[in-house]
Amino acid sequence: MIAQEIISIENLYVKVNNITILNGLNLTIREGEIHAIMGPNGSGKSTLAKVIAGHPNYNIIKGKIKLNGYDISCIDPEVRAHMGIFLAFQYPIEIAGVSNTDFLRLSYNCNRKANNLPELDPLSFFQYVSEKLEIIGMDAKFLSRNVNEGFSGGEKKKNEILQMALLNPKISILDETDSGLDIDALRTIANGINKIFSKDQSIILITHYQRLLDYIKPDFVHIMQEGKIKYTGDFTLAKELETNGYDLLQMKLHQ
Repeated sequence: MIAQEIISIENLYVKVNNITILNGLNLTIREGEIHAIMGPNGSGKSTLAKVIAGHPNYNIIKGKIKLNGYDISCIDPEVRAHMGIFLAFQYPIEIAGVSNTDFLRLSYNCNRKANNLPELDPLSFFQYVSEKLEIIGMDAKFLSRNVNEGFSGGEKKKNEILQMALLNPKISILDETDSGLDIDALRTIANGINKIFSKDQSIILITHYQRLLDYIKPDFVHIMQEGKIKYTGDFTLAKELETNGYDLLQMKLHQ
């Protein structure tokens, strides 16, 4: 039985500031799949992440993005999030004066309300979030702190994964989650992602480095260049890139 498509991107062209960044990109992701996207700076990786999430500064000039078969190309980012798209930012922002508990509970209950599910009261939510904290190895003291304020790079990334665990999205897009992390933090965060990932979900990992893929094994590795996916392989492709750099792409295309 073929797994259900979660994301289908067809011949996607995207402009930002009148510059075309994505040039006819195609990508299909099914339930239970983990896709890694690699490529040199400026190849369009982060643009792809933001376009899927619905960033308003990125204009789709041609093509479609479908989520579970539904065209979401012109849908607001808030609606996309409620439909099951989650984007973990490369540089999570700080929100002064807003406690992590309040922020997480509001996000969780907004998502529940949008999907016609009952909201959780503060006590019930605390019990629920405590279970998720334990899974990803995060101390409960972070709940009382302001959102990402004074957090280390690793703590900010853990907080993103906690949001992912709470919201239980259909597809999670992790944009350079490994950037700025030491090896222990990387291992902890990767283990948390592996624990909360289920076979009715999918993940896009955007990364420059193969080391993240030692801990989260992708089903597919895509090389992006010039705004499109030029080559796709299995997890061993990342190891080849680590050894040969992006000169490998030309070797692959001429084989």
